[in-house]
Amino acid sequence: MGIQERKQRERERRRQQIIVAAKRVFSERGFSKATMEDIAREAELSPGTLYLYFKNKDELYASLSLRILQYMNIRLEDVKKEKDSDPEQKIRSIKEALYDVYQFDPLILINMFRLQSSETVKNLSSPLLDNLSELSRNSLQILAKIFTTSPGANRLLTGQPNVVADIVWSLFTGVVLWEESKPSK
Repeated sequence: MGIQERKQRERERRRQQIIVAAKRVFSERGFSKATMEDIAREAELSPGTLYLYFKNKDELYASLSLRILQYMNIRLEDVKKEKDSDPEQKIRSIKEALYDVYQFDPLILINMFRLQSSETVKNLSSPLLDNLSELSRNSLQILAKIFTTSPGANRLLTGQPNVVADIVWSLFTGVVLWEESKPSK
């Protein structure tokens, strides 16, 4: 093992340490009240160290979405691989997969959907924005493939799997944000 590999591993560990601390701080204080200083204190690092890894608070916040998008892609791939499922079963499997993604980290999922429709996106670095876009686009492509490769898919679609994937994604986003906006009892 060379010095370069060790440094790269250490850098990734430190990055993960910051992300874990950020998740805790954002969960406790909310995005607008959280500061980079709060996150640095939680991570037991200097504030300057955070800026070596993340351009700003917006970028750190958006980075939390990467993990949930990766999980969504994994769950949708699992559904796509299911064999011999009729269209109704595929829809149930998609619903279960999306619910699992929601349960995996509801707060980050809600924040990700809010982020996609906010001005914050303009403050992100190109590599992060590209990564988020690619993962989101991949989720939509997997959904479309699920609808085209399912037995009996012709009964479900009329040759427009991308439109159906967009509708499912929009419904999922809308339901998550609507559920979150309800007053707590």
